[in-house]
Amino acid sequence: MKELENKQGMAVLESISETTDANTNGHRRALVSPRAPSNNTQVLNKDLKAEEKCLTEREAEVGRKYTGFRGYLRIFEVSRVIGKLSLYLYLDQYELHRSAQLKYALGRMQTAERLTRMAVYGEKLYGVRLWFLHQFLLLLRWFFIGGERNKEVNQEKQAVWLKDKLIELGPTFIKIGQSLGTRADLLPLPFVKALGELQDNVPAFPNAIAFARIEKELGRKINEVYAEFEVEPVAAASLGQVYRAKLFTGEEVAVKVQRPNLDATIKGDIEILRKVTKFAERFPRLNENADWAGMLREFDTTIHEEMDYAAEGKNAERFRENFKNWDNIHVPKIYWGATSSKVLTMEFIHGTKVVDLEILQSLNVSPEKVNRLLIKTYLKQLLEDGFFHADPHPGNLLVMPDGRIAFFDFGMVGRITPELQAKMIDAFFHVVSKDPAGIAQDLIDLDFLKPGSNADSVRPVVEKMFEFHLNLKLKDVNFKELTYDLADVMYDYPFRLPSNFTYIMKALMTLEGIGIVTDPEFNFFETAKPFAKEFMLRREGNDFRKIFVNKLMGRDDSGKIDWNRTWKLAKMAFKTVVNTNK
Repeated sequence: MKELENKQGMAVLESISETTDANTNGHRRALVSPRAPSNNTQVLNKDLKAEEKCLTEREAEVGRKYTGFRGYLRIFEVSRVIGKLSLYLYLDQYELHRSAQLKYALGRMQTAERLTRMAVYGEKLYGVRLWFLHQFLLLLRWFFIGGERNKEVNQEKQAVWLKDKLIELGPTFIKIGQSLGTRADLLPLPFVKALGELQDNVPAFPNAIAFARIEKELGRKINEVYAEFEVEPVAAASLGQVYRAKLFTGEEVAVKVQRPNLDATIKGDIEILRKVTKFAERFPRLNENADWAGMLREFDTTIHEEMDYAAEGKNAERFRENFKNWDNIHVPKIYWGATSSKVLTMEFIHGTKVVDLEILQSLNVSPEKVNRLLIKTYLKQLLEDGFFHADPHPGNLLVMPDGRIAFFDFGMVGRITPELQAKMIDAFFHVVSKDPAGIAQDLIDLDFLKPGSNADSVRPVVEKMFEFHLNLKLKDVNFKELTYDLADVMYDYPFRLPSNFTYIMKALMTLEGIGIVTDPEFNFFETAKPFAKEFMLRREGNDFRKIFVNKLMGRDDSGKIDWNRTWKLAKMAFKTVVNTNK
C-alpha cells in the first residue's frame, strides 16, 4: 500500500507545474496553476479519486487494530509499555520509596508493641519479607538502571526505547509522551530530552493521504484554494502535519491536516487506557494520590476538542480577543474559507523557539524577559480570563523578529469556572499573606482531600508543613523540596490531585521547565509574585467596589465586606506601589 500511496502522491505532483523557491527549509515548492491544461486536469481528477480510495482503505485499516485478536494484542502492547515505564520510575526513585516503606514498617511495629508478643513476632516476620523484597528490587535496579558509572548510558537507552514505543503506539501515546517530556520533576533528564523530540520529530504520513484529506474536506481541488503549495510538510505532530502554502490573495499560510481515522484511533486507545485504569483501581495504593479515572476523562474530553480544527480556530480567536490590548502577544489569523474540522489554514509565522537561547541573544532578545512575559500571560489566563492555552511546549511558542511572542495550537485549552478561579485567588492571597491555616483550608476547598475524609485530622499537619516553607524568603523556597514534602503528606494522609487541576498543573510545570532552560536563576514563585499581585488586586478591587456600592445603595444581598482581608489587600497594594517607585 505504501508504494501505491507514493506513486499516487508523485502523480499528483507531476500533474501540476513546479517552481523552485529558496526558503528556510530548502524544500521545493509546488506552484499549482488554476489554468492547468485539460489533460493534466483529467490526470489530477483520476489520481485524486485514487487518493480518496486510498484514504478510505487506510482509515479502515486503522480501525481494525482494535477488534478481535489484534485488539487483545494492542492491550498487551500498551500495558507492557506502561508497566515497564512504571517499574523503571519506581526503581529510579527507589530510595524515596524505601524510606516510606521503613517508616510504614516502624509505625506497624510501634502499634504491635502496644498489643501482644505474637503481634511483634508477626511484624519481625514482615520485616524479613520486606528485606528479601528490598534485595530483589536492588537486583532489578542494577539490571535496569545500573550503577553510578553506567546509569546515564542506561537511562539514555531506556529513554530512546520509550520514545520509539510511543511513536509505534500512535497519536494518543505520542500526545501523552509530549506531556511527559515537559515533566523534569518526574522523569530523569535523558527521558525529558528524548520525549522532547516528540514535539517536532513525529513521522509524517504520506502526502497522497494528506492531499486527499484537504480536497475532501474543502470540497475543492488544491489548485483552486492555494496559489502555491509546498511539496513536503514543514512539521509533523501527533494529530496531524503542517504544509506551507500561499493564497491567491498573497498571504503565506500554514495548512494543518489531520491524520487518517484519528477518531477510531483515539476511541480505541482511550478504551484500552480505561481498562488499564479499571485494573489499577483493584490496588487502592495506586489510586490514593491521584484521580486517574478523572484524569483520563479529562484527557478524553480535551483530545476530542483538539481533534476539531474548527473549534481550534475559534479558540485562537477567543485567545486573540483576550489579548487584544497586549502589543507583545500575537495569535495567527485563521482563514475560515479554507478551514474545516480536519483542515486548518492559518497565518504562517516566522520566528524562533523560546528555548533557542543563542538565536534569541543574536537577535538582541532577552530570554529572561521572554520568560517573564510568558509567566505574566499565564497568570492573566488563569486568574483573569478563566481560559488558558493548556499545551505551552516550546514548539507552540515562537519569538517573532520584532520581539512579540506568537502562540500556536489552540486545540488543547483549559477552562476555569468563576468558582474555581475565586478559590485559586484565595489560595494565592493566603500564600502572599503567609497564612498556613488559610492554605490548608484552600486545599480542602479545592477538593485535594479525598471524599469522606476528616478535614480536622489533616489540617494541623498541612499547617505545620506550610508554616516552615512560608517562614523562608520566597526566593529561597525550593520547589522540589516543597513537592517532596507535599508528596510525603499525600502518601500518609488522604489527599489526592483533583482531575480539574490536571491541565493547570501541566501548563505550569511546562512553563517552569521553559523558565529553567531560559534562566538558570529562575524561580517560579519569585517571578510570578508581582504579576499575580497585580491581577489579584485588580480583581479584588473590582469586587470590593461592587460590594461597597451595593451597601451604600441598600442592596445587601450581594455579600458582606471582609474588612480584615480588605486591610491586608490595601497594605499589599501600598507595598507594591512603593516598590514600583523605588
